[in-house]
Amino acid sequence: MPGPALVTGGAGFAGSHLIEHLLEGGTPVAAWARGSLRPPAEAPPGVRWTAVDLLDRDAVREAVAALRPSVIYHCAGVAHVGNSWTDPARPLRVNVIGTHHVLEAVREAGLACPVLVTGSALVYRPSSEPLAEDDPLGPADPYGVSKLAQETLAARAGGVAVFVVRPFNHAGPRQSDAYVTSSFARQVAEIEAGRREPVLRVGNLEARRDITDVRDTVRAYPLVVSRGRARRPYNVCSGHAYRVRDLLHALVGMSSTSIRIEVDPARLRPSDIPTLSGSRARIAEDTGWEPRIPIDRTLRDLLDYWRTRTRHSPPA
Repeated sequence: MPGPALVTGGAGFAGSHLIEHLLEGGTPVAAWARGSLRPPAEAPPGVRWTAVDLLDRDAVREAVAALRPSVIYHCAGVAHVGNSWTDPARPLRVNVIGTHHVLEAVREAGLACPVLVTGSALVYRPSSEPLAEDDPLGPADPYGVSKLAQETLAARAGGVAVFVVRPFNHAGPRQSDAYVTSSFARQVAEIEAGRREPVLRVGNLEARRDITDVRDTVRAYPLVVSRGRARRPYNVCSGHAYRVRDLLHALVGMSSTSIRIEVDPARLRPSDIPTLSGSRARIAEDTGWEPRIPIDRTLRDLLDYWRTRTRHSPPA
């Protein structure tokens, strides 16, 4: 009997949505999370949770050998671009060495299971044009460097069927407020609830970002494994770059509260790429995937998520 699908980083933003998508399709799921064995509060039932530290080679090897998964969706890793400037070594350790441990564990266990590695659009050299998979690579930040190293490692993993996706920005419910749209949504929800003064603090509003709903993003992952080609990178993107200012105005427009906007220098990044957008031609041709959820629904669901969180959390 084939083993379950394994989602590393199952307690994270994309990982948690991927688990829900797999369960909805009837796929048995196991998940790894760093730290406590207790599953996240919002985790759906029926998932086998295990606490595994990716940097513990023996723990990774033992967990893979015991589970013998039928497929691995490797979503775990350090994902925050801004924080990578303050601790550049951490994303290299987790994203590269952690991925190495997973791939080595699969090979040593003699498993034939495919492994999907979630890379990043930030491996590309910055460009004002939509980026295709064959465009030049050249990360502009430590996080992007770690993802390029991760992808290079995955491409050279002998004996393992590795699939690589390069997700562009994705947003939706449960996203950390360390990310721009979620930060806006949380501030709007807290202003509405009287938890903060009616001032929404922002960073660079002129950047343009290709944003896909996270539920569309994770829907692409099983399609890449089942229909895509191993070691052939796939962009996962909407194909449309939204100006951050327009996303902000859309979220503020969903509230009847009067809100003032102020630039906060602390929210400006050392390196902020003016435009990041992608071409989804390859993934559409090979797998048939395309995004379905419009950006207005993504923003509405994100704002409603923070409204609910704010109502049920004690005042600071």
